[in-house]
Amino acid sequence: QVWQIRLDLHLLNHDGNIIDAASIAGIVALCHFRRPDVSVQGEEVTVYTPEERDPVPLSIHHIPICVSFAFFQQGTYLLVDPSEREECVMDGVLVIAMNKHREICTIQSSGGIMLVKDQVLRCSKITAVKVAEITELIQKALENDQKVRKEGGKFGFAESIPNQKITAFKMESAAVDTNNVEEQAEEIITKADPPSEVFAKPILHTPGTAQIGEGIENSWGELEESEKEEAAEEEGEGEAAGSDGQKMETEETSTIRETNKDEPIVLSDSEEEEVVILEPQELRRRTR
Repeated sequence: QVWQIRLDLHLLNHDGNIIDAASIAGIVALCHFRRPDVSVQGEEVTVYTPEERDPVPLSIHHIPICVSFAFFQQGTYLLVDPSEREECVMDGVLVIAMNKHREICTIQSSGGIMLVKDQVLRCSKITAVKVAEITELIQKALENDQKVRKEGGKFGFAESIPNQKITAFKMESAAVDTNNVEEQAEEIITKADPPSEVFAKPILHTPGTAQIGEGIENSWGELEESEKEEAAEEEGEGEAAGSDGQKMETEETSTIRETNKDEPIVLSDSEEEEVVILEPQELRRRTR
């Protein structure tokens, strides 16, 4: 019988060089994992619960770490740990997996670039230094976690996040003094400036536009050249059609036409307007 272990990596945020980050997260998860203890007597296999026996770690002989190198201008420039923007403009990438004993586990090259032997050797030397630093950080983190668990302190991903970052915008409730509120309000009102003039009735700057109260003057009333030409044509057609019949206008339209367009016109609140009903004239009877 063997243990079947499955490792899933979920990306929360990606800013480039996901291969190196995933390899570090995966190997640390395997080193941190503990399986239940097992005893075998003949053909009888007993799996103990965590309450009965402490779980045991996996048998990991070495820790391989991936280090990525980005190349620019056909290998002229070399960059370690490229970001997302740097990956978008790089010519090629070289990934070397190595352990702290300087044993190369794998090498992968991708992109349209040809590397020479000296470039690969230079990258391997840089990888040896980076792997030694990262392995030391991993071992220290695992030792600190094990020490905190034995002492009964806080551990785990949720406990490692400071509360100050999550509740940074939280404000403590402050007491408000409500004594002499009326006197303070009257004092503020007396010292305040008087309100500006407010128009209770709508103001008509130009025919077709209106403004209530204070605000920015509307510029829709200014017609463009194409609209002016269309309006002139419609007026010409209306005059030609009205020459045959009787021309009637209401008092309101005649008043608007006589006033200047630049001056604002105040409309009355009354909804009643003078209505003129046009009836067709009786046709004269033709005599034979």
